[in-house]
Amino acid sequence: MTVPTPPGAPIRVLIADDQEMVRTGFRFFLDAQPDITVVAEAADGEEAVALARRERPDVCLLDIRMPKLDGLEATRLLAGPEVTDPMRVVVVTTFDLDEYVYGALRGGACGFLLKDSGPALLAEAVRAAAAGDSLVSPSVTVRLLKHVTAPQVVAAAPVRPTAPPAEPLTDRELDVVRLVALGRTNAEIAAELYVSLSTVKTHLSSVQLKLSARNRVEIAAWAWQHGYGQPGG
Repeated sequence: MTVPTPPGAPIRVLIADDQEMVRTGFRFFLDAQPDITVVAEAADGEEAVALARRERPDVCLLDIRMPKLDGLEATRLLAGPEVTDPMRVVVVTTFDLDEYVYGALRGGACGFLLKDSGPALLAEAVRAAAAGDSLVSPSVTVRLLKHVTAPQVVAAAPVRPTAPPAEPLTDRELDVVRLVALGRTNAEIAAELYVSLSTVKTHLSSVQLKLSARNRVEIAAWAWQHGYGQPGG
């Protein structure tokens, strides 16, 4: 299993987008960060997968719509459930087709970012993914999960059956799940619940095991599907 990037080591990033202007803009900003370096660029999905497997970047930024191989399939090949050593993929999207985003979530993506979110959030998303988290702004997470768990989207997308948890979630675990669904980071969850960061991580590990979730994005999706995605819900 891939482990979080060691403290002090630069975060190695691959950028995959068929628009050269987007790649150039992302590279320009990310390379300007003291803790991030862009190690590869790809203009299509096939190239992205080949470069990612060769370079083993800490984070892959993948557009959804790319020639030869789209971002959904590239995500599945790099981070899907069949991958022995999955990579951390952040899908960067214009969010115009909900079923695409839902497919990316099921394909193993650990984060989502809107292309118009701005450079600061781009860097935050990269750092969070490298640390094993999936930091996106709450508005992005809430909007995403409201759409991808809507009945019409769920019916149109290939999904795994949502079986009941292996064990019931405790009240505290449900508190954590609700905050994950609202896009909170581990640190923010710890502050809101007045617990330590290690306690939050322990709860998340337990929840992930009980739900058979591959990542916190699937935990958030489960929360929205089962009515735990609203503040105080």
